[in-house]
Amino acid sequence: MTKQVFSTTWGGRPLSVEVGQLAKQANGAVLVRYGDTVVLTAVVASKEAKDTDFFPLTINYEEKMYAVGKIPGGFIKREGRPSLDATLTARLIDRPIRPMFAEGFRNEVQVTNIVMSVEQDCSPAMAAMLGSSLALSISDIPFDGPIAGVEVGYVDGEYVLNPTVEQQEKTAIELSVAGTKTAINMVESGAKEVSEEDMLGALLFGHQAIQEMVAFQEEVVAAVGKEKMEITLLQIDEDLRKEVYAAYYETMKKAVLTEEKLAREDEIDQVKTTVKEVYAQKAAELPEEEAAHLTKEIKQLAEDLEKDVVRELITIDKIRPDGRKIDEIRSLASEVGLLPRVHGSGLFTRGQTQALSTCTLAPLGEHQIIDGLGIEESKRFIHHYNFPQFSVGSTGRSGAPGRREIGHGALGERAMAQVIPSEADFPYTIRIVSEVLESNGSSSQASICGGILALMDAGVPIKAPVAGIAMGLVSDGENYTILTDIQGLEDHLGDMDFKVAGTKDGITALQMDIKIQGITEQILREALDQAKKARMEILEELISTIAEPRKELSPYAPKIEMIQIDPDKIKVVIGKGGETINSIIDETGVKIDIDQDGNVSIASSDAEMIQKAIKIIEELTKEVKVGEVYLGKVVRVEKFGAFVNLIKGKDGLVHISQLAHERVNNVEDVVKEGDEILVKVTEIDRQGRINLSRKAMLDEPKKD
Repeated sequence: MTKQVFSTTWGGRPLSVEVGQLAKQANGAVLVRYGDTVVLTAVVASKEAKDTDFFPLTINYEEKMYAVGKIPGGFIKREGRPSLDATLTARLIDRPIRPMFAEGFRNEVQVTNIVMSVEQDCSPAMAAMLGSSLALSISDIPFDGPIAGVEVGYVDGEYVLNPTVEQQEKTAIELSVAGTKTAINMVESGAKEVSEEDMLGALLFGHQAIQEMVAFQEEVVAAVGKEKMEITLLQIDEDLRKEVYAAYYETMKKAVLTEEKLAREDEIDQVKTTVKEVYAQKAAELPEEEAAHLTKEIKQLAEDLEKDVVRELITIDKIRPDGRKIDEIRSLASEVGLLPRVHGSGLFTRGQTQALSTCTLAPLGEHQIIDGLGIEESKRFIHHYNFPQFSVGSTGRSGAPGRREIGHGALGERAMAQVIPSEADFPYTIRIVSEVLESNGSSSQASICGGILALMDAGVPIKAPVAGIAMGLVSDGENYTILTDIQGLEDHLGDMDFKVAGTKDGITALQMDIKIQGITEQILREALDQAKKARMEILEELISTIAEPRKELSPYAPKIEMIQIDPDKIKVVIGKGGETINSIIDETGVKIDIDQDGNVSIASSDAEMIQKAIKIIEELTKEVKVGEVYLGKVVRVEKFGAFVNLIKGKDGLVHISQLAHERVNNVEDVVKEGDEILVKVTEIDRQGRINLSRKAMLDEPKKD
């Protein structure tokens, strides 16, 4: 295939995709140029289906530091494990693409996005999402796309498509939304306490732009798309399905309606085991190939049986597995101050989901350094989420956090970041760690609630408490039911996981993942309204536990004070080779951080030493002015006068003629080294030399 180029505009900036020149051995490949951002996407698929019970799809998003003219840090000077942003972007692309493959498709699919050049105003993440969809769509892989994703901002009351860096600094909404030409199927957002109506408007604005990008992709597919490969999906014999359902449907329904999670799981597993054992005996009497096929069918039917029972109970009978009403939240409990030596702690429990969060305060110098392709270099608010396997009563891998843990941590961080006080108001680096101790539905939202409790327990002056809730959806095409506070079973077998976090005044974070190909405006509107009602109920629980942030910090937290100095004086405080600042640290034992704007943060457990360090810095940076009076110390005596130290690092000269009203023949007849004398600043010359007068501070001699 010769190179073909297709062009359009996207958010007011040029967009082109090139097909046929690069990565020609892949099933499909495109080079996306969005402004000066360039992303290569290549997709490959195995020819045979894998023998797994899940779809083996892998989305990779590879940040190359050369894309922004940087050499990677570290000893080996090459890219290592994906950055936090790269991991989150890979998840962002995976979520709208995964539902677009046929149920039962088991061929392994790998999508690789390589970011080769970055213009900060042209999002490489959105370019990669577009490239992923288009590469799959033009390939022979059976992808039911295209999909597209866009970013939406809300600046001065107007929605903005793919906002620039300047617009992002002003926006009240940071929204990434993806979908097909008919519906939205992925949402990720942070917001500054916006209303449900404003958020819905942003979603619909985004979907309109998505439709345009899908239409553009369809033009490309029509021109260069390959014929899709033939695949074989497991077909269940309908007579066998009727036979199994007739025998075990009611038994499964009874198991599903067991209220307690672990007991319910045991009952459901027992029904599945019984079905498999009964048909295993029948399979033993069949030829090998037929027996293997029957075993696969029964394994799938056992899963379908549970799923169909749960979904019918919810959509038709409006009955949930644990007996709750459709919009009912499980029992709530919260507590603060569990851990005596940490700076703040909060325990939040919702049904069988429980998160213990801790808050740690540190000097600003301990902020997180970000090594990536964006313009942000550091951040002072961090939220980490841990999910040990014991939280679901099972064994499993223990080690570095996976994509799920990283994603849940980022969602919680986004929700709480909107209420964190500014650096000027609260000069601390803040880290929240959530330990999930029990999980049966939306531990990420429980972590937000626990994190807010820990922040208030630590005395962080947050703008307002934030609470989060997870909504679900079960739809059979004609009937649908929106569920408040979904549990694990409803999440696993339902069609949507829609998480909403916010204060009493508005939304601070939003995330939606769905397993069907999209949801309508009506469903979005109902889910947002239902989530608001639940959020208010949870906020009442949090406030009843701790009504406002504590007035005093923990005695174990560092004490920090901020002062402002003239940026031109930074070098004076630091001194040659850091000599001055190190001497202050040695003398007081404090920790000092100075930024380029002249903001100085002084931290110590000893408040007296903080004040001492502040006094030293103020003396170093103080400007001596003509007319000011000082009680200074004589540090050197010469024939022509005496040098007097006014403040640290500032000496002035009292000329012999300015020592007294009468004539002085010998300086040491009036002052000696070590004397303290009162002097007035009379002049500062062009070279910065300070002239002083002792005479000006003496009474005029009486005349006879």
